[in-house]
Amino acid sequence: MVGQLLRSLWSTAAASKSSNYKPYALSGFTRLFSSATAAAAPSAALGGVVNPSLLRNVAVIAHVDHGKTTLMDRLLRQCGADIPHERALDSISLERERGITISSKVTSISWKENELNMVDTPGHADFGGEVERVVGMVEGAVLVVDAGEGPLAQTKFVLAKALKYGLHPILLLNKVDRPSVTEERCDEVETLVFDLFANLGATEEQLGFPVLYASAKEGWASSTYTKCPPDDAKNMSDLLDAIIRHVPPPAASLDAPLQMLVSMMERDNYVGRILTGRITSGILHVGDKVHGLHSTDSGIVKIEEGKVVKLMKKKGTSIVAVDSAGAGDIVSMAGLNKPVIGHTIASVEVMTALPTVELDPPTISMTFGVNDSPLAGRDGTYLTGKQIGDRLMAEAERNLAINVLPGTSDSYEVQGRGELQLGILIENMRREKFELSVSPPKVMYKTENRQKLEPVEEVTIEVNEEHVGIVMEALSHRRGEITDMGPVPGHVGRTRLCLTCPSRGLVGYRSVFNSVTRGTGFMHRAFLNYEKYRGPLGNVRKGVLVSMGYGTITAHALMSLEPRGILFVKPGMETYDGMIIGEHSRDQDLDVNPAKSKELNNIRAANKDENVKLTPPRLITLEEAIGYVASDELIEVTPNAIRLRKKYLEVNKRKTMSKRPKD
Repeated sequence: MVGQLLRSLWSTAAASKSSNYKPYALSGFTRLFSSATAAAAPSAALGGVVNPSLLRNVAVIAHVDHGKTTLMDRLLRQCGADIPHERALDSISLERERGITISSKVTSISWKENELNMVDTPGHADFGGEVERVVGMVEGAVLVVDAGEGPLAQTKFVLAKALKYGLHPILLLNKVDRPSVTEERCDEVETLVFDLFANLGATEEQLGFPVLYASAKEGWASSTYTKCPPDDAKNMSDLLDAIIRHVPPPAASLDAPLQMLVSMMERDNYVGRILTGRITSGILHVGDKVHGLHSTDSGIVKIEEGKVVKLMKKKGTSIVAVDSAGAGDIVSMAGLNKPVIGHTIASVEVMTALPTVELDPPTISMTFGVNDSPLAGRDGTYLTGKQIGDRLMAEAERNLAINVLPGTSDSYEVQGRGELQLGILIENMRREKFELSVSPPKVMYKTENRQKLEPVEEVTIEVNEEHVGIVMEALSHRRGEITDMGPVPGHVGRTRLCLTCPSRGLVGYRSVFNSVTRGTGFMHRAFLNYEKYRGPLGNVRKGVLVSMGYGTITAHALMSLEPRGILFVKPGMETYDGMIIGEHSRDQDLDVNPAKSKELNNIRAANKDENVKLTPPRLITLEEAIGYVASDELIEVTPNAIRLRKKYLEVNKRKTMSKRPKD
């Protein structure tokens, strides 16, 4: 009788659920009768504990710009979540500004009687570590592929990670509403993806992946090819049903002792460190005594013991506090301040750590140090080496793809996947009022059997036919090797180039590529492997104009310097000895004085003081600066300015010091 009554109450609440997930407001009521309703309402989150057989943990993976985050918006809206704006899961300001996903996000949605934990992952190669650390939390993946472009470099990378961990991918061909996408083209892309699965060693079960067709922009997915489904079918139901059918529930036991692997970490000003991960076994309650464990070569190390003070779960676009969560679920907890990503949270009687996720090694490094230029300290708040070091160490705890090694004289070597990843870190630091100097990126080599190896990337380029020659010539100077070349399907006058190129050759090339193709080209890259060193690069940059004056830059001085090259500064800016103010038209550096003022006299003649007309300068952005500076140069980063400078400011010292090798 009680069971029938509770079942009726739950059905009424579930039928009236709204975008703020009101059925979960009944958790306090259902906790009182959890034993009576366990069989009657298997889909209910009883105090936060969901039946593992009704859970589905799924990652959305794809190449950059193939529509992952837009797809997540549509899935959230389909399941009743309130979407305040487009790209709702892009919570970082830089993500919204640049239109890319930087860090992985987890949220949960309810579909029919099931609970789906969805993970949105980045598509850019530099943030591959975000994909690697979350694939261990899920059992399935939605592989989103642009039906027009087909699988590209990062598609191969994310798919390889998914197959390695035994995930069951669902292929979603997106953007089929475009006029250039036909059913024949979809068949071609499906064949290419199948070949990619086979080449990556997929099992027979993984090769039997289902295929769906979608337009995330229009908000629909279909199990059969169509350009425009009926109005009553313009939704994501087919995709959600496919996830329920093809993604297995987590293999989890509610009766076993508690174990949870930390996969994400953030900090809250009120509750401290928030640890997110999937509960492998057992049930986690608010108030439970737990401890953090770490596996080392000498055995299991106990890091910290404490009590769970808060338990949270992301539902739609809101964070909901829960009293408990069970095995197979992905939750966030607060109460411990020392465990980091890769550590295990377990009951105090458990002394076994869960295996951690293996990450690919970093490929480039940059040195972060104190800003010692004559203009140091004018803009920033955090200036000392200790403040910079503490900030970098905190970043390394949150992002396993970044390594931080102490250097000499208040400097730190920061290792990462690419200049974009490190550029995002630098941009975040300058927005936090840090001042620092940054060295140019250096490639991290390996030595095996007395042979020098270097990281090589797989690059896919699409350009107009008139730009093919200049792009191939530039990449040949950067030791690129063409592996495939052909027309772009569905695009007349476009050519696709597939090549391999050393990472050092691609540093700084994106801005050059955008310039020579006039913004019409696309370049995608992803780490491939370590290969034999390909030799020194060709001449990829000219010399620079170096200031030998101190003070305010004048229009009179710049007027005479314009014929010497391309200027990076404008009148009124400050300069100092050793600061780079432009690019020389020749291969060697040239010392100039941009602060020279016009001599004054008491003679006034007609047309003597006409207005000086200068060409607008090329103002260097942070991303351009990272790829532009040479081995004997530094980037001066402040909250209000990005300046290029020589490592040794005095001209006589620069002439006597030998330059480091460019490679």
